[in-house]
Amino acid sequence: MDLTIRIAIVAALFAIVASLGSGLFYLIRDRGESHRTLNALKLRIGLSIALFILILLGYFTGVIAPNQSPLS
Repeated sequence: MDLTIRIAIVAALFAIVASLGSGLFYLIRDRGESHRTLNALKLRIGLSIALFILILLGYFTGVIAPNQSPLS
């Protein structure tokens, strides 16, 4: 797998976890009375969809290849 696609996937995963953490922080701090929690979770969903599309694009272009079974 190409190094740039690996870096992009890892960066997207870190951004998703950071967005999830900020959503939890805003939920606890604002006690559900703010839209910041909703915005953080919207961002997380958008990042997750973008990561899924990135993985599909890498698979269809041949940059990401599935693992081969050692028995086949």
